[in-house]
Amino acid sequence: MPQIKNWITAFRPRTLPLALASIGLGGFLAAFDGHFDWIIFFLASLTTLFLQILSNLSNDYGDAIHGADHEHRKGPKRAVQAGIISRDNMRKAIIIVTLLSLASGYELLKFSMGTASTAFWIFLLMGIAAIWAAVKYTAGKNPYGYAGLGDLSVVIFFGFLGVAGSYYLFTGSFKPTILLPALSIGLLATAVLNINNIRDIESDKIAGKMTIPVRVGKKNAVRYHWALLSIALISALIFTIITYRSPYQYIFLISVPAIIYNAISVERRQGANEIDPLLKQMAMTSLLFVLSFGLGLLIN
Repeated sequence: MPQIKNWITAFRPRTLPLALASIGLGGFLAAFDGHFDWIIFFLASLTTLFLQILSNLSNDYGDAIHGADHEHRKGPKRAVQAGIISRDNMRKAIIIVTLLSLASGYELLKFSMGTASTAFWIFLLMGIAAIWAAVKYTAGKNPYGYAGLGDLSVVIFFGFLGVAGSYYLFTGSFKPTILLPALSIGLLATAVLNINNIRDIESDKIAGKMTIPVRVGKKNAVRYHWALLSIALISALIFTIITYRSPYQYIFLISVPAIIYNAISVERRQGANEIDPLLKQMAMTSLLFVLSFGLGLLIN
């Protein structure tokens, strides 16, 4: 039982709801246009969960190997760093979850579009790219997370590919306007990563992990945080104006106070222990945004 608990901790359960947010938003947008399928939603959610767990395990392993998880780090202890899971077992787990991601993604694509279409192969390549991105964030040689490119990856995979990709799986079509709410959730997910990186500025400096907050300092990282949240809301507002059918579509604005609270708190709080709770608060706020945005679409 203790070992099972260690693996569950390594999966980082608090990150999983945010991973599902992009699939949920894609589903809401598809339902808004008259298309939805529970089997596609289940398989897409399962695949996304596997990819997020893969990213978390690879991050745990990679940061331990490259030295970002060290005795000066103030955030939650990682499994490999703490010695509760060996490097060898973590490598095996990464391989297993990679295979599960591939299997789940293959079944998703086969069910939603068949294996004979060009779209199947395009999406399969994007799935392989998502697996590569999950592993290479901090693991392997020259991980892109250490070069400060994690934010861009989150916008692409949590935002554009997660939302627009799942929308296509439901509808078999693509609309440019979908990119607006996709950008919103991509930026909110990036805000979660930014809080994590602000919390870890000092330890990341020691490890040579050049995240955006390390490069620009906390003051500018806070400005960047405000920009992420502001643009996310503006994008959602523009989409709502363009696709307006009823005032219910503005229900997502109930998430604004929580978003503003997060930005103010990130600016005012000092020290890793004070900043760390804002990670969960931002993740749950992002989920509130998606659910309220989706509810506004469904009750038209």
